[in-house]
Amino acid sequence: MNLYFICYICRNTTKTKHKMVLEIRLSNFFSIKDEVVLNMQAANIKTGAAKKLLSNTFTCGNERMLKTAAIYGANASGKSSVIKAIRACVGMIFTSHGFNENTTFAFTPFKFDDINKPSNFFIRFLLDGIEYEYSFMLTNNEIIKEELYYYPNGKRSIVFIRDERKGPEKKDIYVFKSAIRRPMDVAANTSKKTLFVSRASQMDRDIAKGVFRYFHERFILNYIGYNSFTVEQLLNENKEQFLNVLKIADSDIIDISSRHELKPYTTAVFDPQNNNSILSSDDIQKPQLIITTYHKNNPTIPFDFFAEESEGTKVLFNMMLTILDIVKNNKILLIDEIETSLHTKLVEYIIGLFHKSESAQLIYTTHNTYLLNTCKLRKDQIYFVNKRNDGSSDLYSLYDYKDFRENMNLEKAYLQGRFDAIPYIDESSSTFTK
Repeated sequence: MNLYFICYICRNTTKTKHKMVLEIRLSNFFSIKDEVVLNMQAANIKTGAAKKLLSNTFTCGNERMLKTAAIYGANASGKSSVIKAIRACVGMIFTSHGFNENTTFAFTPFKFDDINKPSNFFIRFLLDGIEYEYSFMLTNNEIIKEELYYYPNGKRSIVFIRDERKGPEKKDIYVFKSAIRRPMDVAANTSKKTLFVSRASQMDRDIAKGVFRYFHERFILNYIGYNSFTVEQLLNENKEQFLNVLKIADSDIIDISSRHELKPYTTAVFDPQNNNSILSSDDIQKPQLIITTYHKNNPTIPFDFFAEESEGTKVLFNMMLTILDIVKNNKILLIDEIETSLHTKLVEYIIGLFHKSESAQLIYTTHNTYLLNTCKLRKDQIYFVNKRNDGSSDLYSLYDYKDFRENMNLEKAYLQGRFDAIPYIDESSSTFTK
């Protein structure tokens, strides 16, 4: 079925207002030269192995979407370029309304090609049951083209088209329909350094605000921090998952709890109502998060989490806050080298949390071949990145290999180089001499 009609199907056959990635296309970012495509629509695989992995997908009407996508490749193959490019483009949407004349955009185009060739970003996504297509073209110094379409009734409709090559006048550069009120006011305040979506959101235009919030609230580019009350809520609501993660990480913590206590400020505070006199620390109190852990050796002795637990435990705790928030609220997470500082079983557990979610999505790169198993991942969930002879990176799916049967040893086939995307080692020579 054509994805153009997913929005119509979802709105009319499901109550859930899905917010998901459908497809991402990139060209001329970092080691990516020619267009690469990351498709989060599940392929029509009818094998027994695929049927056992239905939880790795979720439905939107009659369509099935992927919850996770794994990207494999050798060191320096360019798999990180896919994540970096998406982060750079989403970051542009977040921040471009604040750019000035001297701003240089935070990405590098493919270096072994025409230095003036523009880079392209395209994304199809679902927002509140409606499909959107958003794209822009840019160089390091200016935005050249930007487009937004949506499908409010299952039919493609223009929100705006912007092409800076059409002429110096805003009326020549922009095409609008009726989706945005007073669009030319926004255009008049949009420079070549600024995405129209970013400026329109800043200027309180509804449809642009919705798109901006989608990227800002749903796209999690890295592990993030939380305020103390959010930490307490996430911990209390997901205590079992936290303890499971700590157990997998070989921690002997068997219980964990959190609460807020009123603690006095430790620094002087000025009172503006009383000639800026210094208030006593006893006069002012603030709620402070207290996390207490209990260990297997003696479950009756409390430990102060922040003062007495290891740095590794605290890092893992903060990471899980982000993951559990994403899983609970069906957001999208990008992780480069998911296995960094994590045990294989812990990586598997984290991926499993996404597969148990309603519609959360995870896009990650990895070297971990343990998960290269068609009993764990569908063929359409597995991508490879290979470095071409010209130094550019190519992205392709295991699903493209029609002759690969699911009863074959995928990990072995990958390590043998059947799908490329592994380092070439010349065993005939050695850097060591006697």
